[in-house]
Amino acid sequence: MRRGGLNASQADVTTAVLLTVTHACGACCGILRSRLSKTNSEYERDRDLYSGLIRLHILHHAAEEPIFGLGMAEELARHGYRISPGTLYPLLHSLESKGYLRSFEKRNGKSLRRVYCATPQGRKALSKARERVRELFGELIG
Repeated sequence: MRRGGLNASQADVTTAVLLTVTHACGACCGILRSRLSKTNSEYERDRDLYSGLIRLHILHHAAEEPIFGLGMAEELARHGYRISPGTLYPLLHSLESKGYLRSFEKRNGKSLRRVYCATPQGRKALSKARERVRELFGELIG
């Protein structure tokens, strides 16, 4: 079956890539989760290929609303990404040191939580990344 000039397989990949970058929570989570579900060995083998998508996903959510580590790990898990705190927190710190995110402490009950928001530089980078992902997608699927 063809959808919009693409065969069904290409349309499925289109959905997964564009939802990763332009994400709209809700029904898309189930679509993306089914597209990205892999066995542990497949995921580990391909992990480097997904690292940029994970960064974009984090930046996207931080541009929409403040995020925190555990919440972001859960969000990424809903999309099929398995990321440990030992990987996620250095990634958040790296995005912050590059100027894409800023963080502050927010009280959560009796404890403090570090919360991250996208900076203007991060929003600009995300906008450029969307353009580049669309272009790459056209080459991969087109």
